[in-house]
Amino acid sequence: MSEAEVKAKAEVVSVELTDGRVVSFAGKRKVLKETLIDGDTVSIRMDFRNGETRTIDCPASLLLRFAGHGMEQKFGDELASSAADPMSEDDMVVAIDDLNALIQAGNWGKGRASGGGGVSGAHVVIQAIMEATGKDVATVKAYLQKKIDSTEGLTRRALYDSFRVTGTKTGEIISRMEAGKKAKAAPVDADAELDAV
Repeated sequence: MSEAEVKAKAEVVSVELTDGRVVSFAGKRKVLKETLIDGDTVSIRMDFRNGETRTIDCPASLLLRFAGHGMEQKFGDELASSAADPMSEDDMVVAIDDLNALIQAGNWGKGRASGGGGVSGAHVVIQAIMEATGKDVATVKAYLQKKIDSTEGLTRRALYDSFRVTGTKTGEIISRMEAGKKAKAAPVDADAELDAV
């Protein structure tokens, strides 16, 4: 059974909270968190599976500290990747720049599940497009973001993978770049070692 099928079959339990609201808890989830904004004030509500609920106001004196913590968390989450497909430092910079462009434009950004988030190998794709087109990094990044924004269902991963396809101009450039990187990282010169065998 796939992970998606397991999640789809997660038990959902409806709980009446002490304030009279009824909320649903899926699977093993024990608490639900929600940000509440009312004018210039912000608070969070935490609903617990045992029926308790708490609304916690943010003191004005700590508002900037909480905002900073939230920014650290938001940008830090963008760098999460699997051990099987880790992001390099260059990929991390690309991911942060992409998210920052969205944030500065007033957009919260896409959730990771809907195609947001950093992509390992992103910097190599950008470099390959720059080499193939002669365009600068800002132009390439603007094109990539515009393509994602204008194509329904297109994720950043799927778009970048399109430029990696073998036989395409960018695919060949990426293959060359990655082969060169592996050669530089090799602990021994394989050709020279053949004479020692």
